[in-house]
Amino acid sequence: MPSRASAARYARALFDVALKESDPAQIERDLASFVALMSENGELHGALTNPAIPASAKHRIVDALAQRLSMAKPAHKLLLLLADRDRLGLAPQLLDVYRERLMEHQQVVRAEVTTAAPLSPERLAALQQKLASVTGRKIDMKTTVDPSIIGGVVTRIGSTVYDGSIASQLAKLREKLSV
Repeated sequence: MPSRASAARYARALFDVALKESDPAQIERDLASFVALMSENGELHGALTNPAIPASAKHRIVDALAQRLSMAKPAHKLLLLLADRDRLGLAPQLLDVYRERLMEHQQVVRAEVTTAAPLSPERLAALQQKLASVTGRKIDMKTTVDPSIIGGVVTRIGSTVYDGSIASQLAKLREKLSV
């Protein structure tokens, strides 16, 4: 089974348990802390993902880390299960899928906004509010600056792109004039 599919199964199960027994947002923070620790420490990552290291040793390491990080019980149990099955390499993908489920549950959608120049906090708040009213969901907005769009805003929400940039309007005008 591809690793993304395996990670998705674990993430779905964890999310369902988190809804019943814990705070799903806390579980996300716990997983994020564990994944960050693994990615920042090469020796730890190597020890937890190396198939030559016995699962019992990985179990002990994960148990100690989870206790030190004061993890919620569902996250702790899942990481121990992954250690026992020698599947800790799935943790980053599991976190990604879990975050997607959490955002869906919280009615949050990601928006990537590109502008030609940085926007003031007031303009950003107004844009975020407008996008929330259009989508009917809360907006988690990431902004970037790209002077090549000349002016206007390009917004990507999921697979939908709203291109209000001057560069694209000029390209459309150029296309019409060349026909």
